[in-house]
Amino acid sequence: MTPQSDEDEVWRQIVASFNDTAERDSADQPWPDSENVPAEPSRRVVKPTEDPDSGSGAGEFARERYAGEAGDEDDDDGEAPAEEEDGYTPPPPPPLPKVDVTTKIAWGALFGGPAYLLVAAMAKWPLEGWAVILAVAAFIGGFVVLVVRMGDGPPNDSGWDDGAVV
Repeated sequence: MTPQSDEDEVWRQIVASFNDTAERDSADQPWPDSENVPAEPSRRVVKPTEDPDSGSGAGEFARERYAGEAGDEDDDDGEAPAEEEDGYTPPPPPPLPKVDVTTKIAWGALFGGPAYLLVAAMAKWPLEGWAVILAVAAFIGGFVVLVVRMGDGPPNDSGWDDGAVV
């Protein structure tokens, strides 16, 4: 037999046994029973025993009883006790950067020129030739000013290392 035919035979066996169910009992499992995952994992709460800033006992933790364990006084009616989680509260965002007058004028021209043309067309105002040219020039000028002022270099506070530069 050639190596290719051996591989073909093994492949046929794999395909033929694809839909077969595994009939193993727990004695045939390749891992110990202690590593089997329970159907519903128990929940536990870990709280520090003392204030971490006090210096004594820092890093020591006391493990609370598992929720739903026998002898739990809080669980009289069969419901799980409500967890007291604070959740994550993000810090307030930093203030927006101050925009200089040139940038404000450029943004106003970028949106103001087309907005004027749109409003004039919707309201059926008569458009003078100089007004149309001025609106288009404001749009193009605002765009050019914003692109020129954009800059393509790294920020000034990035330090000496630019990271991965390709």
